[in-house]
Amino acid sequence: MKNSHIDFQRRKLLRYGCIGLASLMTHHLLAVGTSKAAISNLASIGPLQAPDQNGVRLPHGYSSRIVASSGQNLFGYRWHAAPDGGNTFATDEGGWIYVSNSEMKNNSGGAGALQFDQNGKLINAYPILKNTNFNCAGGATPWQTWLSCEEMERGLVWECDPFGKKPAQVRKALGRFKHEAVAVDTKNKQLYLTEDEPDGCLYRYTFHSLNAAGDPDLEDGFLEVAEILAGRQNTVRWHRLPDPEATKIATRQQIKQSSRFNGGEGIWYHRGIIYFTTKGDNRVWAYDTHTHHLNIIYDAARYASPALSGVDNIITNAAGELLVAEDGGNMQIVILSGQSIKPLLQLVGHDRSEITGPAFNPDGSRLYFSSQRGKTGRHENGVTFEITTPFLGSQKE
Repeated sequence: MKNSHIDFQRRKLLRYGCIGLASLMTHHLLAVGTSKAAISNLASIGPLQAPDQNGVRLPHGYSSRIVASSGQNLFGYRWHAAPDGGNTFATDEGGWIYVSNSEMKNNSGGAGALQFDQNGKLINAYPILKNTNFNCAGGATPWQTWLSCEEMERGLVWECDPFGKKPAQVRKALGRFKHEAVAVDTKNKQLYLTEDEPDGCLYRYTFHSLNAAGDPDLEDGFLEVAEILAGRQNTVRWHRLPDPEATKIATRQQIKQSSRFNGGEGIWYHRGIIYFTTKGDNRVWAYDTHTHHLNIIYDAARYASPALSGVDNIITNAAGELLVAEDGGNMQIVILSGQSIKPLLQLVGHDRSEITGPAFNPDGSRLYFSSQRGKTGRHENGVTFEITTPFLGSQKE
């Protein structure tokens, strides 16, 4: 009976791997097929124009709208203060949902959702996580959940339902530390996590089994921490943590060989590469999950007048171009594409804020993000934007 159960679990794991890869490829093909001109070759865009009516500088032909403001009553849900990390999820009706964290303290944090129909009309808003603290960034999963991270000492990761039907669940196996963001490597079925500390670490979670729904069990697995082996082409060695819940010793201090990253921020997975940023030294890193090599692909210190600083959230489009949001800097989202470094957009008058939560909708034709503290620099004045490309709908078959 025991062997039969193990075989069943193994079959489910293999099935999940195939489904996860198929889902990833479907999303990639959908994005390229339906809006190729909008999302590929962003590096070829022209210069930013004068600020529009919303204070957004954009390339010619792009447009912006404000979809939510902190404190605004939307369908009975008051849009949260301090909007932070976010992502989108496709709906069965052809629309999408944009989820956004709230980086508030005193059990006033959490996460909320904006639902759009297939034409981009806002049709609903609701909470998906309540009464938590400093919900900073996070990450989407291939099994259609949102992992919301608490950026505080002994912070936790909460798994949330973007559709608002299931209660959020805490995932203690992902560790207790100052969480920033999560990325899921679908091929190898592992999660990577950043830590926002000056002496923070890079973590990896591997699950053992699937839950009743056939999804990775985020309570049955193990957490590891990275060590960079200098002199070996920056190969990474992983060490299993003895106490992920940090009952006696802080997570980042449990393995003496673990390497330090100065303020881990956003993290993203694309085609076998884990990209992440560190704000303390303004770097963008790339970890090859196949070769286990870690490289610095952008370092602001190499430039006399860097076009990108205050590195924070990071995503890619379907073409693999990196988009990095600035916390401070010039309040831009900057494109890294090969040797090209140029802004995709800039917020004017938001100097006391930061850009958070960049995410494309499922067909890549719209980009969402927030100004966490708006023009006033106050958490209660956050603004959530939508950017539409000039190619919307022109590539649909």
